[in-house]
Amino acid sequence: MQRCGISEVLKSFEENEDIKLVLLRRNSNALGLVKIRSMADELGIRVIEGSDNDLWRMSRDNTQGIPDVLALVGRDPNLSFDEVISTGGLIWLLAGAAYPVNIGFCIRTAEVSGANAVFVDAELSNTERKAAKRASMKAHRFIPVFWGDGFEAAKSAKDRGFKIVSLEDIGGKTPWNTDLTGDIMLIVGGERNGIPQNILDISDEIIRVPMSGFVPSFNLQAPLSVVAIEAQRQRGI
Repeated sequence: MQRCGISEVLKSFEENEDIKLVLLRRNSNALGLVKIRSMADELGIRVIEGSDNDLWRMSRDNTQGIPDVLALVGRDPNLSFDEVISTGGLIWLLAGAAYPVNIGFCIRTAEVSGANAVFVDAELSNTERKAAKRASMKAHRFIPVFWGDGFEAAKSAKDRGFKIVSLEDIGGKTPWNTDLTGDIMLIVGGERNGIPQNILDISDEIIRVPMSGFVPSFNLQAPLSVVAIEAQRQRGI
């Protein structure tokens, strides 16, 4: 959840909201920013600075110009995977995705739609991971993003009571006929090979997004977006 502008952020501090991160407009001399930085430092809240373009892109409301400050409330981007599992909610797993730009788009969509975390199982170099982060419009700063073994992540989530829902072309139900509330891990597969069989085997449900055209395949972020928005609707976020 975002708080936008000096007055909203100050009010958030005054009402003791669960602020996790503050994004300040670099080189701004606006009144109130010194107080906001001081309050954040006193509470041990991370403060980062962003460019005008960064604040403009990230802002919930830029109709009155570029805001001088944004605050992230609720979701902690610095949680460990075990802490995320303990907290519950909705986690996305990208199992075998190969292209950094697609991964970045998916991270951005997950963050925007209110997910609690993203787990990425992909064989990427450090350079490719940086490319994925750039493609996410740096949304990885505002949501926990983990890299590692997808099967182990899914199994860990299932063992802790999460419902495992895989999104594949072999699915028998549509997202809007599936319960996407509660503690849930939603899984999309790689662009070429899809979701590995060992993950499908432990899935509680396999769903699919209908396709009516000649080419029988959406690009990776398209079905993820469809399910993310449906999950957001069902969860009342």
